[in-house]
Amino acid sequence: MCFAVLGCSVQAERFSVTVLSPEGNPVEHAVAALVPLDKSLIPEVSTSTPAVMDQIDRQFSPYVLAIQAGEWVNFPNSDSIKHHVYSFSEAKSFQLRLYKDKPPEPLAFEKPGVVALGCNIHDWMIGYIYVAESPWFGISDTSGEITIEAPQGEYQLHVWHPLMKPADLAREQNVTVATSSQLAWTLQEALHSLTHDHLTDEFDEY
Repeated sequence: MCFAVLGCSVQAERFSVTVLSPEGNPVEHAVAALVPLDKSLIPEVSTSTPAVMDQIDRQFSPYVLAIQAGEWVNFPNSDSIKHHVYSFSEAKSFQLRLYKDKPPEPLAFEKPGVVALGCNIHDWMIGYIYVAESPWFGISDTSGEITIEAPQGEYQLHVWHPLMKPADLAREQNVTVATSSQLAWTLQEALHSLTHDHLTDEFDEY
């Protein structure tokens, strides 16, 4: 694969990150994003197909969705009941009343950042949309692994997880993508349990 915005001489390299807890256990649902130091190299959004944040069994699905700034997101409701989805996040503030088989118009997410989602009807529901600056990002699986295909160059690597405290969101380091490589990233702080008090603090913060 080559990237037309950078010229077809630039080939994609596989950059892999394994996210671990302080105890050395793999961490699922972590987001890793590569932001080039020269931000003029960030391409515009290339897809016209909206991403999807569904409501299934009274839960957000997926729990964490990652998109590039400028992408659109659909909010279908696969449940047989009504949901009232909202966010007070700085990156995107909105409210949507969701009915079965009556999807609203998709929403544009133009500002990078973390968008925390809740439901006014079902207060246990929590989900996140990570809006990345560039298209080079991924979400860790159950083994904690993320693989990103990106052009060679110098980047700032951002790593985030929804159970990190808001003050811990800015975790980053400079990396070079030259040849296919793998990096182990150990979170410096223990992840916080997903409790109602944690969710209250989360939405108060945003």
